[in-house]
Amino acid sequence: MQLLAAHRTAMAEFDARVQRIEADQWDNPTPCSEWNVRDLLNHLVGEQLWAPWLLDGATLDEVGDRFDGDVLGNDPIKAWTRAADAARRAWDAPGATSGEVHVTGGVIPAEDYGWQMTADLAVHAWDLARGIGADEQLNPELVADLYTVLAPQVSAWQDLGIFAPPRDVPLGADQQTRLLALLGRA
Repeated sequence: MQLLAAHRTAMAEFDARVQRIEADQWDNPTPCSEWNVRDLLNHLVGEQLWAPWLLDGATLDEVGDRFDGDVLGNDPIKAWTRAADAARRAWDAPGATSGEVHVTGGVIPAEDYGWQMTADLAVHAWDLARGIGADEQLNPELVADLYTVLAPQVSAWQDLGIFAPPRDVPLGADQQTRLLALLGRA
């Protein structure tokens, strides 16, 4: 699976869980100990809002604090849909993955940023599924591709705070369990 296909699949995985959030689940805890369901969605909406700017070459200072705080408003699911659509258009623009983007850790290839965003969507799809009691099984091809791409890079990301430190897994663990453990989930 190439980056854009993987990103699209990960976004669909997250979206499928978003569409299942019930009105009484916004305060449910998630595996991200500091975030409930609403906080988790707010994080992902914020990331999608940043993507068009960063892919267009904006620096962190140029984006500033415009996406700080609550970006969900009164209709969190609609906020997600709008942000995801804008991010998708930005990723699908010609040459989007061939440039460089400004991120907290410096300037990195857009393709690396894409894989980070793809991993974040996938792992948070699992987090959200846990938070709302939905299906936790992720697309197996996506899981395999993410593991292959991310395993060699995760140690370099540890100082950036992108994911929690990797966890040990039992011998013979399935690939999704190994991916989640690689990204700090048990």
